[in-house]
Amino acid sequence: MEAPVRDNKDRSRFELDVKSEIAFANYRLTPSAVIITHTETPRALRGRGIASKLIKGALDLIRRDGRKVIAGCGFVVDYLDKHPEDADLVA
Repeated sequence: MEAPVRDNKDRSRFELDVKSEIAFANYRLTPSAVIITHTETPRALRGRGIASKLIKGALDLIRRDGRKVIAGCGFVVDYLDKHPEDADLVA
C-alpha cells in the first residue's frame, strides 16, 4: 500500500513515497492558485501510473485547501486533459 500524497511545504512540492523512492511535483503559490511547475518520477518507477497518482493526490489537496491549479508542466496539462472531472480546479 502506497503512502498518501503529502504537501512538503518546506520544499514547495507534493510528494508520493513508493518503496524507497519519492515521486514529486514542484509548485509555486499565488494568492489563489498552485502552479505545478515540474513533475518527476524516479526512473525505476516510470510507466506504472505513479505520476498520475501523484497529481491526483496533489489535486485533492489543492481542492481541500480551496485553491485552483495552474498547469505549468506538460504532464499536468495532459493529466487535466484526460481527467475532465478535475476541470473545476483549473484557474
